Amino acid sequence: MPKAPSRRLAPIRQLLEVMAALRAPDGCPWDREQDHRSLRSHAVEEVYELMDAIDAGDDVEMAEELGDLLLQVVFHAQLARERGVFDFDAVCQHLVDKLIRRHPHVFGSVTVKNIDQVWANWESIKKTEKAGSKHERKSALDGIPRHLPALMRSQKLLKKAAKAGLATVPPKPKVGDRKAIAQALFDLSAQCQAAGWSAEELLRAESQRRELAWRQKERRPVARKTA
Repeated sequence: MPKAPSRRLAPIRQLLEVMAALRAPDGCPWDREQDHRSLRSHAVEEVYELMDAIDAGDDVEMAEELGDLLLQVVFHAQLARERGVFDFDAVCQHLVDKLIRRHPHVFGSVTVKNIDQVWANWESIKKTEKAGSKHERKSALDGIPRHLPALMRSQKLLKKAAKAGLATVPPKPKVGDRKAIAQALFDLSAQCQAAGWSAEELLRAESQRRELAWRQKERRPVARKTA
């Protein structure tokens, strides 16, 4: 039977040893059955539970949920370590290097005037990092996770399309319109419910349709003006 790690180790090292023990031949049958794919939805669930703890202002619950989310990272890192592709230290080092690289205004000599410039630099650096690789973002619409909830994905898609000049964003609503828009969204959901339709699937399909149209527009050559 695996032994519990020494308390003299740093907590993160204790966690890594516990995870390795759970995956050992004489470890936990459930943990040993898991793979990256079987675990993928658990991370999403843990994020939502963390959001609930934050909204509740419950620090004790937040600490626990952060631990549960960290477990997902450690579990995937252990699986990757067993496959010989990367480990937890590699994940941490990659993150450290990326944060330093993408914050030249903190760790370098770049000067920024506002948050907009911070984001512009971040996107530019990210684009350069991925250039020439299989993850290169050749379209302005690349980089949006496919499994985001439909409403969240549609907003991110529209934001990227607008920045690239592919879509026109309607005028900014007045503060007083907030409640009316919320009611309209709820009423649309109610209409879908009455018709037996999935609002999530309808919006996802419409987002896909518009994304396809924007990508086609993006690929069209720009017409040159004649004198």
